[in-house]
Amino acid sequence: MADLLNKDDLHGYQKYSINFIIKHPIAAILLDCGLGKTVTSLTAINDLLFEYFEVHRVLVICPLRVGAVWANEIQHWDHLHQLQYIVAVGTEAERLSALKAQADIYVINRENVQWLIEKSGIPFDFDMVVVDELSSFKNHQSKRFKALMKARPKVKRIVGLTGTPSSNGLMDLFAEFKLLDMGKRLGRFIGQYRSAYFTPDKRNGQVVFSYRPLPGAEDEIYRKISDISISMKSTDHLQMPELISSQYEVQLSDAERKRYEELKKELVLQLPDGDVTAANAATLTIKLSQMANGAIYSDDGTVLPIHDRKLDALEDIIESANGKPVLVAYWFRHDLLRIRQRFTVREIKTSQDIADWNAGAIPVAVIHPASAGHGLNLQQGGSTLVWFGLTWSLELYQQTNARLWRQGQTAGTVVIQHIITKGTIDGRILKALKEKNKTQAALIDAVRASLRGGSL
Repeated sequence: MADLLNKDDLHGYQKYSINFIIKHPIAAILLDCGLGKTVTSLTAINDLLFEYFEVHRVLVICPLRVGAVWANEIQHWDHLHQLQYIVAVGTEAERLSALKAQADIYVINRENVQWLIEKSGIPFDFDMVVVDELSSFKNHQSKRFKALMKARPKVKRIVGLTGTPSSNGLMDLFAEFKLLDMGKRLGRFIGQYRSAYFTPDKRNGQVVFSYRPLPGAEDEIYRKISDISISMKSTDHLQMPELISSQYEVQLSDAERKRYEELKKELVLQLPDGDVTAANAATLTIKLSQMANGAIYSDDGTVLPIHDRKLDALEDIIESANGKPVLVAYWFRHDLLRIRQRFTVREIKTSQDIADWNAGAIPVAVIHPASAGHGLNLQQGGSTLVWFGLTWSLELYQQTNARLWRQGQTAGTVVIQHIITKGTIDGRILKALKEKNKTQAALIDAVRASLRGGSL
């Protein structure tokens, strides 16, 4: 509990956003990935529940795996501990049981929105709805959008969260803001919106394939929605540039946890009697780090998979970036192989790779910390770095972060996200890096702690 955060740890822009949500029954919070949209929303919910008594039952709609993020945030912040929450996922029976239980906040994945409203039989009596990743409701013809629109008049307060609301262009904004204000600002019908702000672009006779904004349309659209929207670009609450460091915590299943512990026990038993040396500590921590990342090399070099939790988390982070470039730092070769199997990525190795990244031509790039030395300038191509696998080397860690967090970073705010497997050596590595411990001392202390019965 010593690491518990409190309300004073919130950034200025987060406090600004919290007040905005409280003062605006309809709010679009457009904060970039990693800037703390979840804790911002939870703090506003907490205040509306227990200080202003304006809401009593809150529904959070989010991507499936992000449900755990909401639960983790409540546990990590001292001022949120009174919040009672339930994550309604799983089988239909499990979801029904969760929704019928007593709580302040009910978290449901977006794929089950139609089921909740049209098939579950549960009365839709939520007086506040938070849509995490509002951009997932950009299709006005989708079943989830139509279902939520049916229930929208019953909702007293609604908050839409996203980093990039118009990743595919201004046309995306119609459905997203109709969901928020029921068509008050951008119109109730897509045809009305198109004719007011767009003109046909690519077409074949009467068939229109795409539209382009009319002159001045973008400014007019933003003006229309400005009274219910805030974004990083519209506030002065960050000193630019600022470094935002955050954790995306993943959790092993019981079977995965059992396998991790069994392998760890076997490795610890292989250590020689006597004091822990740098050599055997390094060997053990390397193996444990591999397992935390999801796979381990066998004695013959074969890659043995253990879990995909970090890959799932990376998928969520890339999705929430909504097309903004993401740089991923990996440590082991099998990390790179598994990332490539799941995603289309390009490794930053050559001068052409660097040029293409800085030109914004690489949506997802991967880099090894050992190749991210001084003088490698990547700040023009993106502002989000994700640590898929951590390194004990403080120098390599800081050098890699400095590829984006440096002068000339046009985005102003750099986000460093760490994907951490709960209850593994990841936590000790990150703690050592935060405390600026040197590699050898940190890893020896970690192994000694484990041999005394501590977690690793």
